[in-house]
Parts: sequence; structure tokens; C-alpha cells
Amino acid sequence: MSDASGQTDLVEREHAELSSLAAALTEALERVAASAERLGVGGREGDAADLYEVERALSQASRRLDAVVRSLANKGQS
Repeated sequence: MSDASGQTDLVEREHAELSSLAAALTEALERVAASAERLGVGGREGDAADLYEVERALSQASRRLDAVVRSLANKGQS
């Protein structure tokens, strides 16, 4: 196996793994946001505010992870 082929295999494996993780992170983000909404409506504004902070952090992480996934996809095509 050549070094270039090994790199391609690595990129493809990591792309698949991180794509799956990105999907799970998106699902977690949606669930946290829904919980925050329910708690806010239920009179637990303090808890809801904390969850909205978690949502913002997860959103930032999701955007960064998506950027890495796109980068790996582009490298896998070259």
C-alpha cells in the first residue's frame, strides 16, 4: 500500500466517523433546544437559560465539526 493510498483510506475512515458524529451532535442539539423550550414554558427559566447556553456551545461545536467534515470530503475527492 502506498503512502498516498494510506492517506486516502485514513481520510475516508475519519470522514465517515466524523459525519456520523456530526449527525449525532445535531440530534443532541435539537433535543437540548427542545428541553430548554419546555423548561422555559414550564416556569424553569434559570434551567432553560443554562440549556440555551449549552445549545450555543453545541452549535459552535457543530459548525466547527461540519467544517472539518467538509474539508475531509474535499481532500477525499482529490
